[in-house]
Amino acid sequence: MFNYLKSLQYPVKIRNTNPALAKFILAQYGGADGELGASLRYLSQRYSMPYDDVRGLLTDIGVEELNHLEMVGAIIQQLTRDMSIDDVKKAGLETYFVDHTAGVYTQFASGTPWTAATIAVKGDIITDLNEDLAAEQKEKIRKRYKGIDADKLDVIPALPQVSLFDDTREKRVAVYARVSTDDPRQTSSYELQKNHYTDVVSRHEGWKLTEIYADEGISGTSLQHRDAFVRMIRDCEAGKIDLIIT
Repeated sequence: MFNYLKSLQYPVKIRNTNPALAKFILAQYGGADGELGASLRYLSQRYSMPYDDVRGLLTDIGVEELNHLEMVGAIIQQLTRDMSIDDVKKAGLETYFVDHTAGVYTQFASGTPWTAATIAVKGDIITDLNEDLAAEQKEKIRKRYKGIDADKLDVIPALPQVSLFDDTREKRVAVYARVSTDDPRQTSSYELQKNHYTDVVSRHEGWKLTEIYADEGISGTSLQHRDAFVRMIRDCEAGKIDLIIT
């Protein structure tokens, strides 16, 4: 049972309306890594925790996160309580305002409503504690970049995605073929594999067949005796191969 005190853990007193800042803080309220998810994560995990002291710790942290949720909610409410329609437009909150007006709603920065899929409660001690450690690490990353002016960051653009088969740049292509037994019928299959992949390479502009690496009659469960496979990996490490098909 919780005893609710009608006072914030820390007082929130904001005089100036700033919906643009509120939009940013909404993610801390009900975002993927926000206070709502954090509180439910700890409070739910405690039920399957077999150790009394750890169960008590999870309860304490979960309740603390609820305190944070209330404080963040108060911050958002005070930042938006006197906003005008122009303020809403300037902050890019039009779609939010249509659905929630100045209400404080649990959603991601992208506008997606909060979902329990963002937390893990598996009933396994190691799994749950690793989830908690990951959540705390994400919080440290957010703090690292807090207050940094985004205009001063060097943005490295992502390389455009190009379909493997549409990319006509020259590629050194290796083929690896293998059969699982010494059965003659499987050996025939091995020959078919070589013929098939040779044809595949020849049909693609820019692809150049470097070598066919083949292990016959070798099990795929171990690298032992798979000499051709090991040699192919070494050639990759030496920068002699751009693409492997198998």
